[in-house]
Amino acid sequence: MQPVNRIALKEWAAVCEALAQGRQSILLRKGGLEEGSAGFQLQHEEFWLFPTRFHQDPAQLKPDAEPLLAAATVPPDGIVALRLYAVAEDVHQLTDPGQLAQLEPLHVLAPETVRERFHYRADGLNVITVRVFKQTTSFEISEAPHFAGCKSWVDLRNKLPTSGLQPVLSDPDYEVQCDAIRAALQ
Repeated sequence: MQPVNRIALKEWAAVCEALAQGRQSILLRKGGLEEGSAGFQLQHEEFWLFPTRFHQDPAQLKPDAEPLLAAATVPPDGIVALRLYAVAEDVHQLTDPGQLAQLEPLHVLAPETVRERFHYRADGLNVITVRVFKQTTSFEISEAPHFAGCKSWVDLRNKLPTSGLQPVLSDPDYEVQCDAIRAALQ
């Protein structure tokens, strides 16, 4: 793990909370408008998770995941709270829409949300297996204009230390999730 990192990946606050609770260990990415026709690219193997509520809607979550919206911490206006750190362990370019159903137990998004992402622009979806770490207190940083927009990656401009981070899941529990992810992607 890098000792410091200034890169963050924007993700829905509810998905960040699911990652924090160990309910999922994958990210399903297509790419923001600012990423153009190439779509999402895994530019960084390690990153802070930048929780956002932009475009987030309870209807886009599975019904049993809707409480994650309330559980996700809402920082004061003008502040971004970062407490989760992810290490990308594997990236799979999903091209078969038939595999979406096999992934369904492994994430909190509503099936229709995932189908819409898959079919947005060109068919396909990036499935990223992540090992998630958290700290007990969040780094609180001021929002900045360059954080805005439909883009996945954010340069925080300040390096945040990763010392003291603890894995969300134990090694055996994480391996169980990884086995399920690999099985779903076969």
